[in-house]
Amino acid sequence: MPSASQHRASRDGYRPIRVSIEFFPPKTEEMEKILWSSIERLAPLQPKFVSVTYGAGGSTRERTHNTVARMVKETSLQPAAHLTCVDATREEIDAVVQSYWDAGVRHIVALRGDPAEGVGNAYRPHPGGYAQTSDLVAGIKRIGDFKVSVSAYPEKHPEASSLDADIDALKAKVDAGADQAITQFFFENDIYLRYVDKVRAAGIDIPIIPGILPVQNFKQAANFARRTGASVPYWLAARFEGLDNDVDTRRLVAASVAAEQVLDLVDQGVNDFHFYSMNRSDLVYAICHVLGLRAQAPKVAAKEIAKEAAKAA
Repeated sequence: MPSASQHRASRDGYRPIRVSIEFFPPKTEEMEKILWSSIERLAPLQPKFVSVTYGAGGSTRERTHNTVARMVKETSLQPAAHLTCVDATREEIDAVVQSYWDAGVRHIVALRGDPAEGVGNAYRPHPGGYAQTSDLVAGIKRIGDFKVSVSAYPEKHPEASSLDADIDALKAKVDAGADQAITQFFFENDIYLRYVDKVRAAGIDIPIIPGILPVQNFKQAANFARRTGASVPYWLAARFEGLDNDVDTRRLVAASVAAEQVLDLVDQGVNDFHFYSMNRSDLVYAICHVLGLRAQAPKVAAKEIAKEAAKAA
């Protein structure tokens, strides 16, 4: 459990625990309302950054850009836009990167991306595009002084021949300029801790931020895990057994499971967490509360401050 001093530190303004949160761009008006309601709920926790995903083949490119641009304009959040190599030329990708810079975005999550045909199909680099993530990272860094996050896979990427080969791929991304890595979600902390040891032994010293998936729906999470190469331990399945139609109990169990996981990582010296929110705020907010984070008075966006100053003058 976090010590009393950690809680006092949080209340006094020093934040030993730092969190970031992932959202995905909404497809419908109703999903748009849910997304911005979640952002409004979580923003007072002052996450280090919030990321917005990017669909296979750039299918959500415009919606991702619009969501990120709105965050810059209307909130004090620091958005990180996802960007992939899939089905686009270098010129097209470079134009997207430049548009983010022009919109005030200074952080990009660079990913190879899933094939446009879907997970399980062979990845084919675009003939005129960036072949892999390390190339994309280098391209982003040439355009602007962005902070660049990349992905990491404690249980290896599903297409990697081995964990060592996957760590070599991570090293290539770091050599190209990646500033930090965010892991695929995992449920057994030993998997993450062993992975970090291997990464450090390979000479990689960037932050490796654990990705945490609060389980909103176990069957959905298990299916997602199968597609991404993440293992689902028996004990986790047992926790949710018989709760398919019991939403309230399932939510309590989900909060308990996620809280146990992050508090154990805190005990292991982990201070940074990245939450895959699925655009829902309740579980993430509860876990952050357990970690000692408290809502702060909302900051006024810089543009709004300038506007008010102009009126006063």
